[in-house]
Amino acid sequence: MLMKLIVKKFGGSSVANAERVANVARIITDSYKAGNNVVVVVSAQGDTTDDLIAKAKEINPHASKREMDVLLSSGEQISMSLLAMAIEKMGYPVVSLTGWQAGFVTDSAHGIARIRRVETERIAAELARKNIVIVAGFQGINRYDDITTLGRGGSDTSAVAIAASLKADLCQIYTDVDGVYTADPRLVKNAVKLDEITFDEMLELASLGAQVLNNRSVEMAKKYNVEMEVLSSMEDKPGTIVKEVVKMEKMLVRGAARDNNVARISLVALPDRPGIAFRIFSLLASKKINVDIILQSIGRDGTKDISFTVAEDNGEEAVAVLREHLESLGGKDVLCDTNISKISVVGSGMQSNPGVAAKMFEALSDANINIQMISTSEIKISVLIDKADSERALNVVHDAFIPTAK
Repeated sequence: MLMKLIVKKFGGSSVANAERVANVARIITDSYKAGNNVVVVVSAQGDTTDDLIAKAKEINPHASKREMDVLLSSGEQISMSLLAMAIEKMGYPVVSLTGWQAGFVTDSAHGIARIRRVETERIAAELARKNIVIVAGFQGINRYDDITTLGRGGSDTSAVAIAASLKADLCQIYTDVDGVYTADPRLVKNAVKLDEITFDEMLELASLGAQVLNNRSVEMAKKYNVEMEVLSSMEDKPGTIVKEVVKMEKMLVRGAARDNNVARISLVALPDRPGIAFRIFSLLASKKINVDIILQSIGRDGTKDISFTVAEDNGEEAVAVLREHLESLGGKDVLCDTNISKISVVGSGMQSNPGVAAKMFEALSDANINIQMISTSEIKISVLIDKADSERALNVVHDAFIPTAK
């Protein structure tokens, strides 16, 4: 049988306690016994990262991002060493590596670092020695030899980066769900598991609030054509394949997602002249604040309003930056609303089927849910609504497009 190189990533819930670490060790060694080369990427156990953040706040609520990275990287190191110990106990050759030992070189944006390259010599050497290699996800080192972390979902990105660099045959992402569903099955009881999904569709869903995969990891997988499989660490059954082209006939809508981590920011009574929008969004970009839906009103009486959305986590900082420059921008006020939710539908089938937007809006109208803002692309439609209506909205929109789930 042809030997394959498989990268496996296990999330925090998969290694949350001794029993689950032992279960993960069994999954890994079963793959190794089948004749595969295996590289494993692990996240911090359970709520370790949140606990570390809480400890930091007790000591210094305004700790530097550099020191936070030093602290938070320890969570993954605990996981990797414990997992390696479990595999050692079973009698298999194994070695654990930190992000920097594994060759992850990043930029210097602490807390949200980007991977520059993965120097794979150490991993390749350990595989040549027939070792199972366990790598701490979510971390790397910058050119100053400082520890960096990759931000939310960074272990997914670590796994895909290793798979791309080593040209692995498959990158498996193990989670507490058994695949990618047409909606979050915890919120939508009619959600259906997908056998496969395209990179583009998965990227949109991940960016729109579906938490099963990190959007940066999907973006990287698409760029380097790394085939992924999302599957459960608790159940031994096939998951969902994420790849460039799927075999099945295109569904009109592949999935629906809800994102409650949204803040809408509005700048009121701005001068209606060229360059204002450029200045606003340049200020936000300089603080590395991503902007999503943007709406500009038609200028009247020499003024206009601009509204846009950011992650709720970035809302305070965005407002502070804009208020600091409000006088030079010439606006009257900066408003922020966090009582909103973004509901989206995604599907490559939209490109050749008119009427998707009308069907979505009809479903929301029938449920008496008001739409505040709308954003569209070739394969996505998103709307902003009141947060209180978000779960109901997700269900009615999902059921409008996935009739087989009823």
